[in-house]
Amino acid sequence: MTAIRGVIVPLLTPFNDDLSIAADLYVAHARRLLDRGAAGLAPFGTTGEALSVGIDERIAAIGRLVDAGVDPGRMIPGTGLSNVADTARLSRACLDLGCAGVMTLPPFYYKTVSADGLYRYFAQLPAAIGGDARIYLYHIPQIAAVGIPPGLAARLHREFPDHFVGIKDSSGDWDNTRELFGIDGLLVYPGSELPLLDAMAFGGPGCISATANLNVRAIAAVARCHDNGDVETARRLHGDVCRFRRIVEDHGPIPAQKRLLAIARGDARWANVRPPLQAMPEDAGRELAETLRREFGG
Repeated sequence: MTAIRGVIVPLLTPFNDDLSIAADLYVAHARRLLDRGAAGLAPFGTTGEALSVGIDERIAAIGRLVDAGVDPGRMIPGTGLSNVADTARLSRACLDLGCAGVMTLPPFYYKTVSADGLYRYFAQLPAAIGGDARIYLYHIPQIAAVGIPPGLAARLHREFPDHFVGIKDSSGDWDNTRELFGIDGLLVYPGSELPLLDAMAFGGPGCISATANLNVRAIAAVARCHDNGDVETARRLHGDVCRFRRIVEDHGPIPAQKRLLAIARGDARWANVRPPLQAMPEDAGRELAETLRREFGG
């Protein structure tokens, strides 16, 4: 299948002061990211506080993006929940809206489950979702505490090649990501820009990066230079985007990015997070904004 090539942004989810989704900010943010070079969007992943957002809320928010003219063919929403019925319901709704695919976590409540148990869970999804199911596995064991081993990803792709089409590897373990690239035909996106050039050298289409919410233009430029064969420029730019990411992720990336957007956009709603997360204090956000300004200008 055709991959979304470049940088896919796992959208931050803005909330009003009553913690309802701020649809106006959400749509404007999505449009801005696409205008600045995002190849695609991944609503309601970890960065989008997905597990703090209900199924109907997610469907409504993605519908607002589509109604506002955001191309659903450039979206891969997160739909992974802890049971087949809810995952299938949410996935079906996203595909009915025209999304390019869905991204699913493993069932994450029960720990120390076997690869065979995980296989039995995932193997139910194509039929439960429907014949056009296009599933990207989501491997983030440091958060979910349940991972998707490369052998399991290979088995699912081999037995359901039209349905398990890709994987986002947010483990931060390059050896794991490199092993995934050995699975013929599976689309592999690292969950960070840090290994972007290595991943593209292995034939990967790009990355799915949280900090692209703030730095999408620079990350997209790295991928574009690589594709154009300008390796020297790509490496130079890549050093800067890696440095940017490391600065931000040291401060709790979801609250920090939201506070930075609240400062940059002049709209305090951007700083809101849903419990159990807590908003970054404004003074800490302004210190971080000043650090980034000194380091990168703007």
